[in-house]
Amino acid sequence: MRVTFWGAARTVTGSKHLLTGRSGSVLLDCGLFQGRRAESEARNRALPFAAPAVDAVVLSHVHIDHSGALPLLCKSGFEGPIHATRTTADLCGVMLADAAHIQIKDAEWLNRRRRGNRGQLVEPLYDLDDVARVLTRFVSHDYEQPFEPVPGLGVTFHDAGHIAGSASVSLRWRENGSDGSLVFTGDMGRPGRPILRDPVPLPKADYLITEGTYGGKRHPGEAELRSSLEAVVREALDRAGRIVIPAFALGRTQDVVYALDQLFRAKRLPEIPIYVDSPLAADVQSIVRMHPEVFDDETAAAIRRGDDPLGLRRVTLVRDAADSMKLNDKKGTFITVSASGMCEGGRILHHLKHTIEEPRNTVVIIGYQADGTLGRRLVEGAPEVRIFGELHPVRAKVVVLNGFSAHADHDNLVAQAASCGAAKGIAIVHADLERAEALRDGLPRKDLARIPHEGETWELH
Repeated sequence: MRVTFWGAARTVTGSKHLLTGRSGSVLLDCGLFQGRRAESEARNRALPFAAPAVDAVVLSHVHIDHSGALPLLCKSGFEGPIHATRTTADLCGVMLADAAHIQIKDAEWLNRRRRGNRGQLVEPLYDLDDVARVLTRFVSHDYEQPFEPVPGLGVTFHDAGHIAGSASVSLRWRENGSDGSLVFTGDMGRPGRPILRDPVPLPKADYLITEGTYGGKRHPGEAELRSSLEAVVREALDRAGRIVIPAFALGRTQDVVYALDQLFRAKRLPEIPIYVDSPLAADVQSIVRMHPEVFDDETAAAIRRGDDPLGLRRVTLVRDAADSMKLNDKKGTFITVSASGMCEGGRILHHLKHTIEEPRNTVVIIGYQADGTLGRRLVEGAPEVRIFGELHPVRAKVVVLNGFSAHADHDNLVAQAASCGAAKGIAIVHADLERAEALRDGLPRKDLARIPHEGETWELH
């Protein structure tokens, strides 16, 4: 058995890890590269391996940097099954359709700009027909239910606690008279967070492929996080400014709404309007509520009682584009939560355009921002940013609240690596090089850990 790291190698996005053995080839995740738009666009145009030679896909979760290249895989000749948890399989319909819609709109915008220059027209990476073909290939599984994507390779999903439906993946095989095993973390969640179940400890295995997004970083606790959010909102109220929060439609949007609801319930803040301007977030919420197995005991019990544990009664969901634009004319303090979380597309761009030049306003960054994204430029303090091709001075206050991250922090990752054992080797992926090195240096057996380059192959003995 061998594994080749075709994405998320010394970077965070584009997860693709190809396992090849005597029984066939299995692809762990098939995600898009994000950030540095021109570079990512070029890298996403072609797969680095032969799609028809892949026998099956095992998908850890629905986030686009893990699932977003599945339509391209099928367009390129893949004809096998895509294995996922039941929640992930259901979510992929709306998430991939949204990704296709963004691809189409981006291509239309670029083509309008190029028409006068007689530039070559841009085709979207994929369209809704391509997404429809992907959805026919899903085979869904419960957590802890073993299955074989190819003969002789046993696979089990374990709850990763990252987002609804997310899984770490354990794999076991027998080749040449010897047993072998590998665990792939996917994206690991954090214990003790509200709403979702905690990640389960990783099972023992010979090898570990672990994410390292926050290697060397430690997240604040829930109480500290809410105090920080309270301070941000109070300051905005004092300035009569609006608050704009870029957030992933799945996970981060629900987390920040829940935290605000808890502050309102405790009378720590006056109730102010919250607008979730994301049709995708509304669709996602409807699907997730159909899967009570993802919720922690407290949230599941509240839903059964008919309560509102996610704070949705305080939220105005904005679906219509005209209503979205009207938010830019509102006065006073209100909160807009909108996608995309890295500010690379979607309605958040309109809100930033109408918010970012006014000093009284606040932009709150609550998730990881990949290198080269608009969100990363805001985090790094860029004095001006380009939105829809136009430069805008950044005069609004930009606040980073890392405590909302759905990713495990350094201590969580070290504990999971210890749970796995991985006496034969650890690959650190899904991390910038600095973060990957910090995680490696914090492991008890850092001599076992390596940070693979893109295209690097490991033999799994």
